[in-house]
Amino acid sequence: MGKILIKFILTAVLTYGLAQVLPNVQLNGVGSAAILVIVLGLLNATVKPILKLIGFPITVLTLGLFLLVINVIIVKLADYLMSSFSVTGFLSALIFSLALSLVTSVVDMIVD
Repeated sequence: MGKILIKFILTAVLTYGLAQVLPNVQLNGVGSAAILVIVLGLLNATVKPILKLIGFPITVLTLGLFLLVINVIIVKLADYLMSSFSVTGFLSALIFSLALSLVTSVVDMIVD
């Protein structure tokens, strides 16, 4: 339980940091970043598998690159659902999703 809490706090703080560094990404504080981490987790657990199933033929044709588009869709859905989080544009959402994936991987390696 302690590792999960540490991962959650680190991910929320680093998500807030990403929003401060990346252009066209707005986040209203660390509390909003914590909510964003929860929302993204829920979207990744519920919506992403459905999008992967629907987009499977396109994913095969693009050799997996369509998965990046699915990640952007998840980030834009979080933007739509949260008034305290805003991402303007496809490229900004793509960069944010890639950076967040990298940060999450680093946090996982450090904590585990």
